[in-house]
Amino acid sequence: MATYALVHGASSDSWYWHLVVPELRRRGHDVVAPDLPNDDDRCGFEEYADAVVDAIGARPDVVLVAQSLGGFTAPLVCERVPVRLLVLVAAMVPMPGEAPGAWWADTGWEEARRDARRARGDAAEGIDPLVDFFHDVPPDVVAAAMARGERRQSGTPFERPSSLAAWPDVPTRFLLCTEDRFLPAAFQRRAVRERLGVVPDELASGHLPALAHPLELVEALERSRVEAGLPPT
Repeated sequence: MATYALVHGASSDSWYWHLVVPELRRRGHDVVAPDLPNDDDRCGFEEYADAVVDAIGARPDVVLVAQSLGGFTAPLVCERVPVRLLVLVAAMVPMPGEAPGAWWADTGWEEARRDARRARGDAAEGIDPLVDFFHDVPPDVVAAAMARGERRQSGTPFERPSSLAAWPDVPTRFLLCTEDRFLPAAFQRRAVRERLGVVPDELASGHLPALAHPLELVEALERSRVEAGLPPT
């Protein structure tokens, strides 16, 4: 049995993982999915990491899974918990000391997103959640998400340079979502190669695979766990 620790992204909470958690538990794993203090202006990534570390406690054989902005929280958790495997899912990959607010320009994200939008014939400006995030999520799940509303995301973490001194010495996998309209696939392949030096695994999904394709996501996580040599269930 492994311990899966699931880290959600910006403007979100643990509900993002609600279709993934029972499937991992059905397979015999322990699972924690803490709510990060996204809406607290006093909190940055160190406090986000506190929430994850507290949720993990003394649990063994940790597989840390981080979605989107969670890519900034995850390596800080790895500095404090003996993580066996880190899996980044459609995530932002920080450089040591980099603030999320600088990440967009540092990586060339805006130009890459604009190019990807033009390539699919979309001339719209700005970000439309239904088009850019929920385009492949089943209608009933979209309705539930819209009924819950978007959680407020504080700007504090975007303003603070990351306290990360170096990427943690933890086996790291990256799961790239090929239909991601927010962090386009070609952009992510380059960013992951340049920043992590690895070739990503790929999943046919948009930016929110835990809502759009939860079973396929679980299968991908389990393959990564087995390939990393973590204990069977």
